[in-house]
Amino acid sequence: MKGCLVISLDFELIWGVFDKVDHHDKVEYFENTRNLIPDLLKLFNNHEIHSTWATVGMLFNESWSEWMDNLPQYYPNYTNQKLSAYDYGKEHKTRINEKLCWASELIDLIAQSNHQEIATHTYSHYYCLEEGQNRESFASDLELVRKLASKKGLELKSLVFPRNQFNGSYQDICVNNGIRTIRINPENWYWKNTQRDTLADKIFRTGDAYIGLNDKSYDLSSVKVNKVVQQKASRLLRPHENNFKDSLRINRIKNELEFAAKNNRIYHLWWHPHNFGGNPQSNLKDLKEILEHFSKCQDRYGMESFTMDELTDLRLNLQ
Repeated sequence: MKGCLVISLDFELIWGVFDKVDHHDKVEYFENTRNLIPDLLKLFNNHEIHSTWATVGMLFNESWSEWMDNLPQYYPNYTNQKLSAYDYGKEHKTRINEKLCWASELIDLIAQSNHQEIATHTYSHYYCLEEGQNRESFASDLELVRKLASKKGLELKSLVFPRNQFNGSYQDICVNNGIRTIRINPENWYWKNTQRDTLADKIFRTGDAYIGLNDKSYDLSSVKVNKVVQQKASRLLRPHENNFKDSLRINRIKNELEFAAKNNRIYHLWWHPHNFGGNPQSNLKDLKEILEHFSKCQDRYGMESFTMDELTDLRLNLQ
């Protein structure tokens, strides 16, 4: 097996950050996000990139009326109700810009593009480790998003847990809803508990984006196969900062990518499309530099690009 680049994107718009931001301040940010998706797809196509779009199911809707028609049988009863997308939607639906909420036409565009996988980020940006939620409400969430995807002729086979809250006891529910593979966190200690971030976690995660000795690639044989295949994330592609750290960040990714190519390992890069919303052109330029380096690795070492589902087939063939 040659080296593999896996790219996954957590496609959320407002549903990924509604509990952290004021939507009035994010209209241009998310409009930028929407507008850059065709550019992302063009860039992927130019460099023969296969990627996985883990999409929040609420984005499948096209209006608040449709959103109200697509509610689950059981809701997550979070102890912290600020985490509920349902409470947020019912409170803000009369005054929020709808471009922040829906993306049905963009989902269609992605699905129709070469080598792009539509995966799920749950229907409601569901938090699987928060107090108050349970198996019943998680199953209801996945059943609903599977139903909406099916209406578009899509079969969801890969899942990314929102806020990286991987709940191993929910793997059987994933399988029951057609999920074959999930993305899990790197094994470094500062990625162990994304639910309860400490200051040390945040400092080391940030610092690791620029410097350090930790190799983030891994062998295909090390990918865990439980009820679902568990693919480790390697590196979060952080947004452009307009300072000297950008070159450190990009060079770190390029070096890790080349190491994976030379040693026939997997390198899994991920980010949110909205991470590019603050400075779209600079972020696209950074990504282009990374993908051009992938093309060099492809020519020199035979490195290949895979979606999460395609990598799952490779891993299962080792069984």
